[in-house]
Amino acid sequence: MNAVMYAPAFSMKQRVTMMANKYELIATNPDGSDGPLLAFAQQKRMAFKEQVTFYSDDTKTRPVFSFKARKTIDLGSGYDVYDADGQVIGWFKKEFGKSLLRSSWQLSAPGVEAAGTERNQTVAIVRRVWDFVPFIGEIPLPFIFHFDFTDRSTGQPVLSVERKLSVRDRYRITVQDERLDFRVAAAMTVALDALQSR
Repeated sequence: MNAVMYAPAFSMKQRVTMMANKYELIATNPDGSDGPLLAFAQQKRMAFKEQVTFYSDDTKTRPVFSFKARKTIDLGSGYDVYDADGQVIGWFKKEFGKSLLRSSWQLSAPGVEAAGTERNQTVAIVRRVWDFVPFIGEIPLPFIFHFDFTDRSTGQPVLSVERKLSVRDRYRITVQDERLDFRVAAAMTVALDALQSR
């Protein structure tokens, strides 16, 4: 059994390129400033089966964890999170029925069963309308949206992901539950950006 890698707070910055979305996961110092790089992730665009690998840095020489879709077609079947040795350390999936008006996710890791939803239902609905308006839907989304995950049995906070207004996507992540492994929290955070429109 792997020891839990706990990070109480970190941030994520996105870099968009022609062939891939790239993500930097950065530790947050106690004073709120950026600390060292925790991991670097890359999502290939138009991949046949969704898989994101996280590396120790942007040289991509040492993979440290990853997540991968269980099935090629059925995205509702979920995604497994793997450690560097290929062992499953958690999973998540989008709840498509609940997500019609407000995006909802399930998140699972040892000792943690959490449900996540968009914090603001009004913003969730406006985002969906925005996507369907001709031409307007091609303009980058101007709305700031956040996700909160709570323990299914106690209702206690587990994970919060807040998108910040910036030229490129930037997120602030708070992990309130010490049982939640950083690698699972990081995978879920990247998925909220990379898979949100699916």
